[in-house]
Amino acid sequence: QVQLVESGGGLVQAGGSLRLACAASGRTFIFSSYAMAGFHQAPGKQRELVATITPGGSTYYADSVKGRLTISRDIAKNTLYMQMNSLKPEDTAVYYCAPDSPPYSGSYYADYDYWGQGTQVTVSS
Repeated sequence: QVQLVESGGGLVQAGGSLRLACAASGRTFIFSSYAMAGFHQAPGKQRELVATITPGGSTYYADSVKGRLTISRDIAKNTLYMQMNSLKPEDTAVYYCAPDSPPYSGSYYADYDYWGQGTQVTVSS
């Protein structure tokens, strides 16, 4: 079992920044062994993959956030971070993180097993 707690969301004006955090824990969960994925879900839309980071530190970004979002991890703190800059109103969504292990799940949210409660990001124009 894995517990995930997302934080750092809030209301920000367009062009602003937020740093989202996702603290992961579990009795047998080894954070450093898992890839981590970041998703967002806008109202009425499907949960979408925005970024991933592998155990080795390789990253992937969706086109919609490329150049504006940086995903990183602190192994010592079992925490994933998503630094979001130049925020746009279309970034408004609930943001989630999810762990992943080989064979990696890819972009389909339903292939991931564990989710936190998410953190709301609202960007005003």
